[in-house]
Amino acid sequence: MKKFFASLVIASLLLTCTQSFAQLDVDKGSKFLNAGIGLGGWGGIGYAGGLGLGASFEVGVAKNITVGAVGAFRSYSGFGSYYSIGGRGSYHFNEILSISDDKVDLYAGLGLIYSGWSWNDTYVGFRNSYGGIGLGGHVGARYFFKPALGAFAEAGFGVAPLQLGLSFKF
Repeated sequence: MKKFFASLVIASLLLTCTQSFAQLDVDKGSKFLNAGIGLGGWGGIGYAGGLGLGASFEVGVAKNITVGAVGAFRSYSGFGSYYSIGGRGSYHFNEILSISDDKVDLYAGLGLIYSGWSWNDTYVGFRNSYGGIGLGGHVGARYFFKPALGAFAEAGFGVAPLQLGLSFKF
C-alpha cells in the first residue's frame, strides 16, 4: 500500500510539473525581469575590469513583442565607473523559428540608451566625466527551469559584451 501511495504521489507531482509548463507565449501583458552580472568588458572606458551589474524589465505589448527599461553599472577599482539606463524593445523568435520547447525563449532587440562614464585617476590627478545617448542592441536566450524562474544569457552593447543571470516571468 505504501508503494502504491508513493507511486501515486510521484505520478501526480510529475503530471503537475509537466502541465505547469504551458507554451511559453509572449503576449500582451507578459512580464520579464532579468538581473545579472556582466562578463568581459569594455564599459566605455576602454579596458576590462570591475564587475558589471545589470537588469532589464520588459512587458508584452503585442504578440512576441516586449518593451521596457534597462540599466547597468560597472566600477573600475578606483579609476572610475560606467553606467547606462534607457528603454528597449525585443522581438521573441520562438513562434517564427518553430521552437516547441516551452522552457526556451529566444529574443533580440534595440534600445535607446543614455551612457555615462566618469574617470578619477588619482595617480596623475585626472578627473573627467562624459555622457551621451546612443543606440543599444541585444541578442539573448532564457531557459526556464521553473514556470516563473529561469536563467538568461544576453550579448550586446552596454557594460559588458555578455550578461548572465536570473530571469523571472510574471
